Amino acid sequence: MSYQFVQKGDVVTLIAPTGGVTSGVGVLIGQLFSIATATVAQTLEFEGAVTGVHEIAKTSALAISTGDVLYWDDTNKVVNKTSSAQKEVGWAVSDAANPSSTVYILLNPSMRTSVAA
Repeated sequence: MSYQFVQKGDVVTLIAPTGGVTSGVGVLIGQLFSIATATVAQTLEFEGAVTGVHEIAKTSALAISTGDVLYWDDTNKVVNKTSSAQKEVGWAVSDAANPSSTVYILLNPSMRTSVAA
C-alpha cells in the first residue's frame, strides 16, 4: 500500500449525523468532537474543526473561569464543567459570567479519544 496524504487534520471532513449539524455548534460522532464550520442536513459532508480556539455555547447559569476544563453536553449542545457522563473537549480561554451564553474554548485534540467517567 502506498502512502497517501488526505488532509492536515485541523479541520476534518465528516458525515453529518441524524438531525444534521449547525455552523458553530459542537458535534460528537462516536468519541470524535468537532465544531461544525457550516450548516448541513444529515448524511451530507461537513467540515468539523478539531483544534484551535472557538466561541461556543455554554450552560447559561454557570460561571466559567479561564483554564477550567470543559465538557460537552450532547443533549443540550453546550459546554459546561460537569465531568459525569460527558466528554472532556477542551479548556476555557476566557472567563464567562453567570448568566452568559458563550465562552472561548481551546479544543484539545488529545481529548478526542477520552471519555469522562
